[in-house]
Amino acid sequence: MALHFDRAEYARRIKTVTAALAAQDLDGLLMFQQESMYYLTGYDTFGFCFFQCLYLGADGRLALLTRSPDLRQARHTSIIEDIRIWTDEAGAKPATQLRDMLESLGAKGRRLGIENQSYGLTHFNGKQVDSALSGFVKLSDASDLVNMIRVVKSPAELRYVRKAGELGDAALKAAIRKTKPGADEGEILAAQQAAVFAGGGDYPANEFIIGSGKDALLCRYKSGRRKLGKRDQLTLEWAGVYRHYHAAFMRTVIIGKPTTQHLAMDLACREALAAVEEQLVPGRTAGDVFAAHARVMDAHGMKPHRLNACGYSLGAKFTPSWMDNPMFYKDNPVVIGPGMVFFAHMILMNSEAGAAFCLGRTYIIGEKKAEPVSKAPLEMIVR
Repeated sequence: MALHFDRAEYARRIKTVTAALAAQDLDGLLMFQQESMYYLTGYDTFGFCFFQCLYLGADGRLALLTRSPDLRQARHTSIIEDIRIWTDEAGAKPATQLRDMLESLGAKGRRLGIENQSYGLTHFNGKQVDSALSGFVKLSDASDLVNMIRVVKSPAELRYVRKAGELGDAALKAAIRKTKPGADEGEILAAQQAAVFAGGGDYPANEFIIGSGKDALLCRYKSGRRKLGKRDQLTLEWAGVYRHYHAAFMRTVIIGKPTTQHLAMDLACREALAAVEEQLVPGRTAGDVFAAHARVMDAHGMKPHRLNACGYSLGAKFTPSWMDNPMFYKDNPVVIGPGMVFFAHMILMNSEAGAAFCLGRTYIIGEKKAEPVSKAPLEMIVR
C-alpha cells in the first residue's frame, strides 16, 4: 500500500474527527471533499470530479462509494477496506446507491453531517443527494468540520511542508537561471515544474502563475506565452508540492533596470511582509495579519494597488486550488496557533503605471514565532 503516514497517525485523525462528530451530536459524516478523504485515510485520486462519497460513522467505521476506475486506487492508496462501486450506466443514480449503502450500515434515521461546500459535489449531484436522502436521514452541514481540524498539522505533516519548501526554492533557482532578455516564458515555467518533479514532488493543486509585461499584473494563470524584453517584469507564483502538501511562493523578477515604481513597491512589500511576520504568532488572529499588511501598504501610498486579502492557510490540497482556509482578510477572527501553515503574499498591481511587484512565502507557525520554509533571500531579483 502507498500510505504516506503510518496507521497510528490515521487512527489519531479519525479519533479526533469522531470526537468532533460527538460534540455536534452527529452520528456520522458524508465526505465529498477530496482533502478530507486524503487526510483521514490516505485515499489519493482525482476521481472526485465524479460522484464519490466517504462515510465515517461515529464509531469510526469507514465506507467509500466510488466508481470502478477508483476501486484499485482506493485499495492501493488508503486504509479503507469497505469500498462500494456505483454503476456506470444510462440513467445512473449514484445518490440512490449512496442511500442503499447507508441503509446497509444502519444509518437510516440517523443525524449525519455532510460536506456541502465541496468541489466534489456539484449542484446537480447535491440535489440528487438531497432527494435520495430526504426522510431517510437527517442532514446537517458540516463542511468545515474536517477542514478546521486539518488546519493544525502534525509533526509528520510538517516534514512534508518543509520538503515542499525545499522544492519551492529549487523551482525559484531554476526560474532565475532561465530568466534574461529574450527568454521564453514557457522555458521558465518548464524549468520550475521540472525542478519540483525532479525533487520527487507532485503536480500543484492549481496551475503555476507566470506573466510578463502587462500580464505581470495578473493573479491568475492564463494561456499564451511571450518572450521577455530587454526591460521587463516577470511575476511568478508557484508552489513546491510534496505528498500534496504545498509551500507557495510569489516573486516579481525585474529584467533590466528597475523603474522608480518598482523600487517603491519593493520597499513597501518587504516592510509589509516583515510586519506580517510579527503577527504570525500564536494568539493573533488572521484579521491582525491583514491589518498589519494594510497599515504598511497604505503608509507607502499603495492602498489603490494592494488586494483585500494577503494570504491563506496551506496544506494537502487537490485541484482546482491550493488555497485553504482561514484567509487573511479584514477582521477575520480565526486565532493563529502552533502547527498551522500559511502563505503570506504581498501583491501590488498598479494598472495606471503598468507596474507589478509581488513578494510572498510560506511559514510554519511555531510556539513563539513563524518559521519560513524558504531559504531564498527577499531582496529584489534583477536579471
